[in-house]
Amino acid sequence: MTVEFAYNNKVQTSIKVSLFKANNRQDLCMAFEMRKKGKFKKVEELVTRIKKVYEEARAVLRKS
Repeated sequence: MTVEFAYNNKVQTSIKVSLFKANNRQDLCMAFEMRKKGKFKKVEELVTRIKKVYEEARAVLRKS
C-alpha cells in the first residue's frame, strides 16, 4: 500500500500532476509530514549497535 500511495502521489511527467489529483481534481490532504530532513538519533544509535555486534561476531568467528 505504501508503494501505491507514493506512486499515486508523485507528479507524473506526462501529465504534470499526480494521479490522485488527476482522478480527484484536488491534491491529497496529508495530516502528517512524509519525510523530515536531518539526522535521526535513534537510527544512528541502532546502526552503531548493529556495527558493534557485527564486529564482535566477526572477532569470535576469527578465533574459532
